[in-house]
Amino acid sequence: MANVLIPLAKGFEEIEAVTVVDVLRRGGVEVLTASIGDSKDVTGAHGMTIMADALFSEAADAEYDAIVLPGGGEGTENLKRSAAVVERVRRQYHERGLLCAICAAPTLLVEAGVLGEDVHITCYPSCQFDLDREWSPVPVVADGNVITGQAPGSAMLFALVVLQTLTSRREAGKVARGMVTDVLDE
Repeated sequence: MANVLIPLAKGFEEIEAVTVVDVLRRGGVEVLTASIGDSKDVTGAHGMTIMADALFSEAADAEYDAIVLPGGGEGTENLKRSAAVVERVRRQYHERGLLCAICAAPTLLVEAGVLGEDVHITCYPSCQFDLDREWSPVPVVADGNVITGQAPGSAMLFALVVLQTLTSRREAGKVARGMVTDVLDE
């Protein structure tokens, strides 16, 4: 069974985190949400408080098939300020694990220096100015071991692409059909 770490920081974009957790768990992926703060309670960009499964400090040393970074302006800035998160992202890169980021969070991948020069990404449109490369104005880009999503409206497709990468096209299609969504072409 694949396993995924999702760091949560104050100001995270709720739909981007919760959609990924829900879709991946429906697909049989083990997901661990981890608060980068001192409490498991993390308040998102729109005032929703989510209880994380663990504290990041307790979870960071384990091995993960993927790390998924939800966006949100404040949430992404808080993730960037965490040396532990940036170091864990770098470790994931060096171990050739899957790195996934949506909305503003691809800027963390750029700042952490974990993208090859030829890796294509997308991000929230206003974040394109914080990149060191051209961006693709599309909902989801999968390039090698990097998957990026554009915005909250891309969360379902982003989650299904992450699921497909971790499991199979068949499993992702099964989950998509079960949710009665057609965002994943078969």
